[in-house]
Formats: sequence, C-alpha cells, structure tokens
Amino acid sequence: MSVSTEERRDAVGGGDESPSSSGPLAGDGPSPRPSRRSFSPEYKLRVLAEYEAAPKGEKGAVLRREGLYSSHVIEWARARDAGALEGVTDSRKRFTGSNRSGRSADAVELERLRARNAKLEADLARTRTALDIMGKAHALLEQLSESAEDRDPPRPSRK
Repeated sequence: MSVSTEERRDAVGGGDESPSSSGPLAGDGPSPRPSRRSFSPEYKLRVLAEYEAAPKGEKGAVLRREGLYSSHVIEWARARDAGALEGVTDSRKRFTGSNRSGRSADAVELERLRARNAKLEADLARTRTALDIMGKAHALLEQLSESAEDRDPPRPSRK
C-alpha cells in the first residue's frame, strides 16, 4: 500500500497548512532566487562599535541577534581601518590623529617589492654557491679519474 505525500502531511498534522511560497510545492513555479543582503556604512559601524564594546562572552550574542558571522565583523573592521567606509570616520582615529597603518598604497607596494627582491637575491646567491661547489666537485672527480688511469700499469699478456 503506497501513501501519497498529501496523506503523509495530513497524518503529521500539516494538512491544514498551505505550502510555503519558497518550497518546491509552490503553485507558482520555482521560488525566486534570494537576494544578497547589503549593509549601509552606518549599520556596519554601529554593529562594529557594539561588537567591540561587548564583553568577551557577549560578542557572539551580538552576532546571533544581527544574523551575522564573525567574518563580517573582521571584513568591516578592515574596511573601516583602511578608510573604505565612504567617508565615515573611525572613532579610534580621532584619538590617534592618523590612519592605522600610516603608509600609502605605493609605500606598501614598494616595501613588498623590496622584500621580494631581497628574497630573490638570497636565492640567487645560494644557487651560485651550489653551482660553484658542484663545479669544484666535478673538477676533483676528473683529477681523481685521470690519476687512477695513470696508476694502472698495463697488464702483461699471458702466453
């Protein structure tokens, strides 16, 4: 005996309810694609301030109440510190008088390139040293091979 979906729903107590508009049983076809949430800079700063002011055990409660993840807060704090929240000022910058890093994008890029250049120069020096050692080892092996050939006297033929 097979039981239909409607009979199962009636047995569970869901027969009086209409199917949800987002479920697969919606009469108007598939549900619309959910829209991505967007947050205003003011909202981001308000949540950041509340999150940072919350005691250690209460930070998760702020996130749960707002329906956010910790990655949201981390990303928003980085954007705030970089000054990317559309002219909204960071409350911490008022006290320091400057931005957090104190360096322009060009200075950061220059420092990154200098560090990469130093690493590549160290790799090149290590490679040159290894090649020098390999060349000396090759020359030594050639010398040993030549001296071994000279030391072997010709064998007398047996009659």
